[in-house]
This record gives sequence, structure tokens and C-alpha cells, in this order.
Amino acid sequence: MVRLESNILDRSEILKLYTKGYTYASDFKIGMEFERLPISLTSYKALDYWGDNGVCALLEKFARKNNWDYIVDQNNIIGLAKGHDTITLEPGSQIEISTKPERTIFALKNKIDNLNSHLAEILYNSDIKLLEYGVSPYSTFKSIHLIPKRRYKIMANYLWGILADVMMRETAGIQCCIDFKSEEDAMRKFKLANKLAPFMTAMFANSPIRGGVDTGYKSFRALSWINTDNDRCGFAGKISEEFSFEDYIDCIMKTPMIFIQRDKMPIEINGNITFEEFMNGGYEGYFPMIEDYELQANLCFPEVRLRNFIEIRNHDCVGGDLKYAILAIYKGIFYDNSAMDECENLLASLQYRDFSELRYSVPKRGLQTPIKKALVLDYAKEILHIAEKSLKESQTGEEFFLNSIKEFTLKGNSPADIIIKKWNGSWNKDLRKMIKYLSQMSEC
Repeated sequence: MVRLESNILDRSEILKLYTKGYTYASDFKIGMEFERLPISLTSYKALDYWGDNGVCALLEKFARKNNWDYIVDQNNIIGLAKGHDTITLEPGSQIEISTKPERTIFALKNKIDNLNSHLAEILYNSDIKLLEYGVSPYSTFKSIHLIPKRRYKIMANYLWGILADVMMRETAGIQCCIDFKSEEDAMRKFKLANKLAPFMTAMFANSPIRGGVDTGYKSFRALSWINTDNDRCGFAGKISEEFSFEDYIDCIMKTPMIFIQRDKMPIEINGNITFEEFMNGGYEGYFPMIEDYELQANLCFPEVRLRNFIEIRNHDCVGGDLKYAILAIYKGIFYDNSAMDECENLLASLQYRDFSELRYSVPKRGLQTPIKKALVLDYAKEILHIAEKSLKESQTGEEFFLNSIKEFTLKGNSPADIIIKKWNGSWNKDLRKMIKYLSQMSEC
């Protein structure tokens, strides 16, 4: 017999999920989540979850040595936790590190460096490399098994885009998290982050080689997201001047539902109703709870996602200090009103259709994508200049982290451009040389 639920979810309760994020500007922090691709240094194949030398065994060794707690799903290890820090697994065993946000990028880097130092010995002894790259360079989804997490199996069966399996099993990205002080501040940052998204995707494009071949794309990871599920990917709303928390909630409400959970068990819905319909009439005797909305929001994957902070999601995984350059750009722009003014003015002539078209053209052409009478590269250089000026004025020294991306952008390149040139040149399409190069980049 289906259990009936009496509590009725009210939109005001949903709204509080966002308003509780209000933070004084003096307390603003910066956060990061980044995924890496575990590969065998012997075969270059993606590491499987199972086996004596698999990803699960790697997590077990790390947990025992460093006293971390297991995160489990039906007794299967799907991640580790210690305080506010987590090491979790994405669907294809990609390893994601998420740490508590910090006031400075230097503090965040110190935490990541410390975590990596604890991982290093285990990785070395196991002949494993955590590749800082945007897509699996050798193995494709057909040979990459899903980890034993019930949610991922349901998602894999539901997501209908032609590259959904690539997105889930092959890709690795970097997400930046920023704070806001009010709804007005949140919406301003949310809209600007969406407008900056294609330019940032182009600057940090780092996934041209997939399955051992040149794909013809600068960011195959970005291409895979375009072809995952148009209902829940892309821009949340039309980033209009009138956009609000309520408008964002409406976007989540109108998205088809994949599943809900009751007593830790998934109840599959498979797109039969939207969350709005669920709110109005329930589903097979189940009625909405706040946890259902939170799950629904987490199962939407826009370029920029709203929580009680703003999560910017559109970057390939990149090596070494390049990942901190992503944070430095956003911190320089979003925590300085003058810098936001400058960026808004820079992009003022572009319409929604321009940003939408860029989302489809940037994965292939990167910084060389034409826009109006210019190139994405021209805008990228200006964005870098605005961020650097702001960071210098803040006197935190964090403009240092822009040096790594300036080496690329100011010469008209993204990381992908260098890889493509070497792949078709001195590397002679030799995957071993590419892996060696990416390993060196991760140490820079």
C-alpha cells in the first residue's frame, strides 16, 4: 500500500532555500569543486570502480590512511568525507574534490595541495594518474562502467541526449561557487555569469582528444552537455533583466522529474510529470516535500545553477594553477561592483540569441569563434583585464593566479589549441606524449 503524505509543500519554503544564502560582502568566500579522470599509467584506460586496483580500492586505502569516513549507497563506497571536505565519485568513476569555501584562493589552494599530497603516495604505488583534462583521452563510455550508485543508473536510463553517456562517464569539469548578499545581488551575478559562460568555456577549453583521436572540437566536454538533455541543461531562463528567485524556481518547476526518494529508496517518475504538476496533484500517492524540490533542482544542470550560493559549472578540467585562474577571474569580477559594471558594459551589445548561439559554436571553435564583428578572443582578453585590475586593487595578491591563463589567452590560445597543435605535430598522435604533457601541466 502506498503511504500517503500529509505535509503540503509551499513555495515560500522553497524560496527560503535561496534567501538563506544571503551573506555580508565582508564575509564573501570562494569555493571550488573539481573532477579528475583516473587512468592507468600502463594502459591509459579509464580506471574501473571494481578490482584490486580500482577506484573503490583507492578510496578505501585513502580512508584508512587518513581517517576519512565512507559515503555509501547500499553498502557500496561512493565517496569519502571529513568535516566539510569530500572526495566523491561521478558516474564513470571520475574523482571529485570539494572543500569548504575560503576567503582567499591561496587558502583554497593550500587545502587542495594538502589533499593531493596525501593521495600522491597511493596513486604512485597503484600506477594511477588523476588526469586534469576534460574528457577521457582513450576509453569511451562503451567501456566505462557506471559506479554502483542507484541515482546514476536511473539518470543513465532517462537522459535522452545522444551524448548523455559521454557526459556522465567520460567528462571532468571544474565548478566555481560564489556568494551573494541579496536577491538583487544574486540575480545580477547569476545573469552575468550566464553571459560570461561561453567566453570562459572558450578560454579554458581542454578536451579536444577523445578516444585517441582529434575530435575536431576544442571542448568535447562542452559539446556533450549540449547533447545531454535540453530540458535541464543550458541556460536557466532567458537571463532577462527581470529575472528573480521566483523565475528560477519556475524553471525548476517546469522541468520533467526523473525520480524522488522515500526511505532512501528511489521512486522513478521518468519524466511523466513536471515538478509543477507534482506540486499540484502529487504522484501515485506521493506528495512533494522540500527534499523533493532540492533533488529536482540538483537534477537540473544549467550552465549556472542557483543554490544558497551561485554555482558556475561550464569549465573543462584544466591542469595546475589554471584551475585557480578560473576562481581568480570570477572573484575579481563578482566581488567588485566596478568590475561587474565593466563586464556588463562589455557585453551590453550582445542579445540572448548571441549567447545562445555562442554556446553551440564555442565548443568547436573556442576563442576563434566570431561574434558580431569581433572574436570571442577579443572579449576574453578584456574579461581578463577587468579581473586583473580588480584583484590588484583588492591587494590580496590573487592576481598571481591569472598568470597561468594569460600565458594562453594573450597569445590567442586555449589549452586545447596547444594540445591540437602538438597532437598533429611533434607528438605524431602519440597518446603517451599527450599524457606526459598533461602530467607536467598538472604540476605547474
